Order: sequence, then C-alpha cells, then structure tokens
Amino acid sequence: MVDADRTFVIVGGGLAGAKAAETLRAEGFNGRVILIGDEREHPYERPPLSKGFLSGKEERDSVFVHEPAWYAQNDVELHLGQTVTAIDREAKTVRLGDGTLIGYDKLLLATGSEPRRLDIPGTGLAGVHHLRRLAHSERLRNMLKALGRDNGHLVIAGAGWIGLEVAAAARGYGAEVTVVEPEATPLHQVIGPELGQIFTDLHAEHGVRFHFGARLTEITGQDGMVLAARTDDGEEHPAHDVLAAIGAAPRTALAENAGLALVDRADGGGVAVDASLRTSDPDIFAAGDVAASHHPLLDTRLRVEHWANALNGGPAAARAMLGQEVSYDRVPYFFSDQYDLGLEYSGWAPPGSYDQVVLRGDAGKREFIAFWLQERRVLAGMNVNVWDVTAAIQDLIRAGTKGVQVDPDRLADPSVPLGDLLPDQS
Repeated sequence: MVDADRTFVIVGGGLAGAKAAETLRAEGFNGRVILIGDEREHPYERPPLSKGFLSGKEERDSVFVHEPAWYAQNDVELHLGQTVTAIDREAKTVRLGDGTLIGYDKLLLATGSEPRRLDIPGTGLAGVHHLRRLAHSERLRNMLKALGRDNGHLVIAGAGWIGLEVAAAARGYGAEVTVVEPEATPLHQVIGPELGQIFTDLHAEHGVRFHFGARLTEITGQDGMVLAARTDDGEEHPAHDVLAAIGAAPRTALAENAGLALVDRADGGGVAVDASLRTSDPDIFAAGDVAASHHPLLDTRLRVEHWANALNGGPAAARAMLGQEVSYDRVPYFFSDQYDLGLEYSGWAPPGSYDQVVLRGDAGKREFIAFWLQERRVLAGMNVNVWDVTAAIQDLIRAGTKGVQVDPDRLADPSVPLGDLLPDQS
C-alpha cells in the first residue's frame, strides 16, 4: 500500500490521458488518479472525427476510449468541463478554473493541440469551421449532409491529412469541394512532391477541385453567412462553408506559464521531454501531441501529432511516473482512409531528409508501398492498400537507424519478401 497516499494528476481528457490512467491502474498503482479535461465529454479518440464518424459510417458512442462506468469502476476521479489555469511547481498543485486547488505527487500534461486559425478577414462568419473536437465533428457532419442535399460548396484551406479526409467525407455526402493549398501537391510536408500527384488524382476522380500555389486571403459573406473565399492570386471560389485545415499547434500555455522548458515553434514546438517523457521538472511528464521528446531511435527531438503517439505515449509516461525505466522509441505511425484508399505510414522522412523514393507494387492501381531512403537506409515507408506489412516496414526503419543499407532494386521487387532485405540475425 506504499502508493495509497500518493496522488497522480493527469491534465488532458484525450486518448493519451485516458490510456495513462488505465496504465496506472493496470500497473498496480493504488493511490489517487485524477483526470482533468476541459471538455464535458468522456475521453475519446480523434481519428473518427475526420474518418468514420464524420462520414456517417460510425456511431457517436464508438469514439470513446472507455465506457463511462469504467472510470468509477477503476477509481479514476474525473473532472470534466474543467480548465487547469495554473501549475504551482513549488507547492505541487494545479489550479482549476473555479479556483479549486488539487495537489499532486506526479503530474502528466496531455493537453494536446488546437487547430491553427486563419488570420484573414471573414473568419467570424457562421460558416467557418475547424476540426479538433467531437462537437466540431458533429457540426461538420450536419453541415456536410446539408451541403450534399442542397448542392452546396465547401472550400477547404489546406491539403494535409485532415483536409483530404474531410474532402472525402464531403464528397460522400454529395457536397461540392474545392481545396486551396499553397504547395504544388497535397501532403507536401509529409510525403513530398513525389507521391502527391497520386492523391491529387484520387480526389479529382471523385470530383474534388484543387487550387494549388495559393492561400486564402479573405472570406466574404452576407448577413453573417459565407458567400465566397478569395485567394492571393485573385481567384474567388463560391462557398457556403469554409474549413480551416492548416495544421495544429501544441497547447503549451500551461507549461510555459509554469516555467517548463519548451521547444521553439520553428523546430516543431511543444513541451521538451526526454526519452522517458519527463519534462524539465522531474515530477512533471508530458505525452501526446504536446510532447516534443528526444527520440532515442531517430536521435532527434520529435513531436508527433497522431493517434498512435497518444495511444502509446500515455502508457509510457504512466510507467515513467511510477519510476519504471522507460525509453520511448516507438517508430512514428499513422493511418488514413480516403474513399477506397487506405494507408499506413511509418517512420519520419520530412522533405530534404531523403535522397531516393522507391516504389514496390502498382502505383497506378494504388496498391503499393513507398519507401523513403537516405544513402540506401530506409527512413520511412507507406503502404497503400497493401496490408500486414507494417511490422516488416518498421523493422527496416529500425535497421536503417543502425546503418543497415538495402538494395533499392530488391526493395522495389514485390517477389522479394521484405524480411529478406534485413541482415541475417542468426
């Protein structure tokens, strides 16, 4: 019962926070576990908000991490609809918006991220949307149904994952869609220009219009409603609604005001943590979107905004809070679904980090694996409508961090098993 008098506080009611609470109990911690979330909803997962739930394929209840009764059954104290306004590191307390002070022995920050806002005229109109929370997705879902019914137009600023997934959902409802993107291809910062055309063609086949090389400069309206969206090259697109999908910013204000070390925005931003997800304060940890961790495998500081990082980072932080040895070295991973295309991406290969892209399979049929290489070392891999290969791709990436090179010709040959590209471990 050594833990009975200890209190672990988790700030953030998303997947990372909920999985951290679950792990604390699974690891036998019998002190107080307090989870504080600024939404009134129980902790939920975010991928369905732009995928299954938004498209109408999944019901609302499917998004929640646990059944509501789970928290009481596992003696996890929930403070929903509460904002933490301050951390007093010396007193080891957090202050809630209503003035309540809660003491902690260990504290986990899982505050996530928030959508970046368009800084242009017209963003206060009723038809301007963002997507981060369940309430946003519910509003978007209703809006897309109405647009599809009335042959309405949606303009999306940004051709990243959220922008493309919402575009696919919108076309599923029958809405007209225009995507405005400053780069020459979609997903430029993730997959580079080499593969962007595949996604351009995919969406164009489903009726999405792209306007590349441009940014929105103004949203015009009448009587508080959106009428059109203008771009910096003089174009005007009719619109009944506009979605800002221009990225997300880590929610670091609480950490910053507490004096914790942060990472510059130019380097990805976030709360600086070590490989055990510990901040500059030994009793405070961070996980999920807000955490910029030193990645022991990739030997760089990295902030990952995807589901798998929250799913695995929350439990890793919980174990570190319990004093266990933790080295959080998961290969970054995410997935996406757009129309009949499903993909998984593993690794980290931003533009400029690789010198070769190798394709295995048939890109024309959208059944292939793409590999990003640097000096014949695999940095990342993306399997598109090819399944049960993630483990093998991640093995190649891990080998690449140790200097293992592969033959690009054999890598491109579907008849060569991926496992055969690795050195003999016997």
